[in-house]
Amino acid sequence: MMDIVRRTRSVCPVCLRQLPAQKVRRGGAVYLERECPEHGKFSSVVWRDQEDLAEWIGDVPEIKEGENPNCPSGCGLCPDHKRDTCCVLLEITDRCNLNCRHCFADNHQGTDPSLEQVKAWLRDLTVPGKTLVQLSGGEPTVRDDLPEIVAYAKEAGCKYVQLNSNGLRLAEDEDFTRRLAEAGLSFVFLQFDGTGDKVWQKLRGRPLMELKEQAIANCSKYHVGVTLVPTLVPGVNIQEIGDILKFAVKQSPAVRGVHFQPVSYMGKMPELPRDEDRFTLDQLIAEIGKQAGKLLSTESLAPSACDHPLCGFHGDFVVMPDRTLMPLTKRGVAQGECCCGVNTVDPAEKNREFVGRRWERRDEPEEEAAGSCCCCCDTGSLSMEGFLARAKSHGFTITAMAFQDAGNLDVERLRQCSLHVYKDGKHVPFCAYYLTPFGGKE
Repeated sequence: MMDIVRRTRSVCPVCLRQLPAQKVRRGGAVYLERECPEHGKFSSVVWRDQEDLAEWIGDVPEIKEGENPNCPSGCGLCPDHKRDTCCVLLEITDRCNLNCRHCFADNHQGTDPSLEQVKAWLRDLTVPGKTLVQLSGGEPTVRDDLPEIVAYAKEAGCKYVQLNSNGLRLAEDEDFTRRLAEAGLSFVFLQFDGTGDKVWQKLRGRPLMELKEQAIANCSKYHVGVTLVPTLVPGVNIQEIGDILKFAVKQSPAVRGVHFQPVSYMGKMPELPRDEDRFTLDQLIAEIGKQAGKLLSTESLAPSACDHPLCGFHGDFVVMPDRTLMPLTKRGVAQGECCCGVNTVDPAEKNREFVGRRWERRDEPEEEAAGSCCCCCDTGSLSMEGFLARAKSHGFTITAMAFQDAGNLDVERLRQCSLHVYKDGKHVPFCAYYLTPFGGKE
C-alpha cells in the first residue's frame, strides 16, 4: 500500500535533470521517488517513521508547479530562495593530509589560491559585523599562511571565523594553533567519528584518537572552542553516538557541542547507495534517545528553523557541575519568544548568533544570558547569577545537518538552505554546490 505524503521536485541522479517528485510512504518508511524519461525510475529512503513526519515538518509549504525551474543548476541564490546566509563556506585549498573514505570535497588537485586571491574573496563575501565564514578545503591547516587568512577575515569585518579541520596539525603543531588563536579564530569544527581507533582506521585510514584528543587540548589551551563533527556511516560508527556525546560533555568547556552529519554520497560515486547505506535524520534522533541514556531527552532536540526541518535539528544545553545536561530547548516551544513577544529576526541571522555564542569560548560571565530566559529554567543548586555565568562558560549544543546528494535531493529543502559556498562572487547552497551525478562522471 502506497500513500503519497508530499509533492516536491528533485533531480535525476544520473543526468541531474530537474524532475517532479513525490514522497510516498510504504512499508513503514518514506521514500523520495521520481522518473527520468532517459534514465528511468529512482527511489531513495528519506524518513523511517521514528518521528511523526508531518509534525516534524510543520507548516512548511509544498513546492508549487513552476517554482524553482532552474534549481539546482541556476544558483547563486535565485529569487525563490527562502533564506539568507547563516554561514558562508570558503574553500582555501584543494590539498589534504588524509585520504578519507567519505569526503564532499572529492577534488583534491594539489593547488592553493594565492593569499591575495583569498583576501579578495573575503572582502567580497563579508558583511562587516555579521558574517560567519567557515574556512574549508581540502584541509585548511596545510596552508602555512592560515593565521594570516584568519587575521585578514577579522580585519575585513567577519564577526566569526570558523575552521573546518581534521585537527592533525592542530595536535602536532601547538605553535600553529597558538598563532591561529592570536589571529582571532573563533572556533573549530573538528572531524570526530568515534572514540576508538577501529572507527578511525575504517573511515580515515589510520588510528587518530590520540591526535584528536591533543587537538582539543591545544585548542583549549589557547581558548579556541571546539565542536565535534561525526560523519555517521551505517555499519561503521552508528553505535558510537552515545559515547561521542558522553566524551564531549566530559570535555566541556573545551568542547562546545556535537554536530552530527549522517553520511551523504557526494564526489565520484560509481552507483547509487542502497537504502541500507543511508542513515536518516529521524533514525539519528532515535539512536540518541537509545544511546545517550539519562544524559538528555530527545524532546530537547527541535527541528531546524533556519534551514528546512528535514535538514537538521538543534538542542541548546548547559553542562552543569555534576556533568549533567540542563536543556534550554524544548520541542514545540518557540525559542527566544517567551519573554519578549514575537521575534522578527531573520532565521539565518538568529541561528548565526546562536551558534556563534555557543561555539565560542566565553568563560567570563556577561550581562545577558545566551539562549536562556527568566521563566524557563530550573537552575538547580546554582543561584540565578551563577547559572547565567554557567550558561556562558559551559554552553553546549547538540545539532545535526543531513546533507543531500543526487540520490535524495529535494528542491523543497534546498531552497531553505542557509549554508552557502562562496564561489566566483556567488553564494551557492551547499548541497547544490557539491552535487555530483552517480556513475563516475564529474
